[in-house]
Amino acid sequence: MKKSTLTLAVALGVLAQQAGAAGFIEDSKATLKLRNFYINTDNRNHGTNTTSNYQEEWGQGFQLDYTSGFTEGTVGFGVDAIGLLGIRLDSGKGRHGNPTSASYAGSVFPTEGDGRAVNDFSSLGAAAKVKVSQTELRYGTLLPKLPVISYNDGRLLPQTFEGGQITSNEIKDLTLIGGQIEHVKGRNSTNNEGLSIAGANNARTGQFSNQFRYAGADYKVTKDLLLQYYYGNLEDFYKQHFLGAVHNWAIGPGTLKSDFRYFHSTDDGANSNDPTHYTTGYYGGTTTKGKVDNDLWSALFLYTVAGHTFGGGYQQSRGDSDFPWLNQGDGSSNYTITDSQIQKFGRAGERTWQARYAYDFAKVGLAGATAGVTYLKGDNIEAAIGDRTEWERDITLAYVVPEGSLKGLGIMWKNATWRSDIANTKDQDENRLILSYSIPLL
Repeated sequence: MKKSTLTLAVALGVLAQQAGAAGFIEDSKATLKLRNFYINTDNRNHGTNTTSNYQEEWGQGFQLDYTSGFTEGTVGFGVDAIGLLGIRLDSGKGRHGNPTSASYAGSVFPTEGDGRAVNDFSSLGAAAKVKVSQTELRYGTLLPKLPVISYNDGRLLPQTFEGGQITSNEIKDLTLIGGQIEHVKGRNSTNNEGLSIAGANNARTGQFSNQFRYAGADYKVTKDLLLQYYYGNLEDFYKQHFLGAVHNWAIGPGTLKSDFRYFHSTDDGANSNDPTHYTTGYYGGTTTKGKVDNDLWSALFLYTVAGHTFGGGYQQSRGDSDFPWLNQGDGSSNYTITDSQIQKFGRAGERTWQARYAYDFAKVGLAGATAGVTYLKGDNIEAAIGDRTEWERDITLAYVVPEGSLKGLGIMWKNATWRSDIANTKDQDENRLILSYSIPLL
């Protein structure tokens, strides 16, 4: 038995003995989340990329979340748990994605030995937690959403991480966070995997690490100004510093939100000299892999008034490498303003402009209905054949029943188009249709 698994089992045993303590049961919550997810992706031919031209899958997901309270006393103990089940409703060998030796699975489901999607897949995770005053330690299954590590929830089931995290709110308006992640479980997988980055994350021959350490602080200077600093280190791959500032300013009848972000990323350990640990980018001539070397900064402005939100932003990536983040190759997210439905827009040298518009129909009497569109244009992407470009347009329409017996039932349609002149890629058109509903059990 792995050391981490044994430690968690012992902790859960202690909690079980104290489960009757006041607070542990009384403050417990359990929710069953249902998600019906359909996706189709049309890969338009050009270049020499040989991935499947068309992918289409449909499934039903079940996510059971349990959160206990804490036992009484100076030191409180508790446990959280998450159960995940995905059931295939429709797929096919030709529409599953035909994974290659470098990939993990299809768009939504794990892959059988014959190249077809599995009928179903499931996993169970738990995290023991300890609380002293306003400081809380968790160890086990985590879903972090921080500037240097963020789980992905863009398919049927969410991606999960395994490790430990401590969060402290002892000082007013200051939150301190630190932790270490050891494994990740993909959104279309039941297996714990090592951690990696683009360029080194080949599913069968890639290089992986079991140590991602991170720490940071959120300081609320005023009710309208938040300052952030975070540090992340994936052993043998990269080190990353993050600075951020978010400010809300009442202007006229509306509010202007300003969001500034800066990442400084450098190599670590084997990534500095071992080609098997190299990441993607452009290093001159025809060299497209090397050590991590990236500075990325961005600014996003959103003005909200009478249900309308108008937005614009700019991001620039500098250095020889693409922007690095935890990316095992089976679906991931990062904390950039350009993390979109299809692409990330953080390639070496890339400059990205974006425009956004969203509307909340509650202002015209249709509560629960929203719509939004985002357009991103990236240029100056460094490549051996000269600077390349890409653009993406995302549309989202959503409705959540606001009241009545079906309160909380949601439907969402997400449509995206991506085009580029980057070598060995395919243009993409994608649709996602999502039905969701949550049932409180406790």
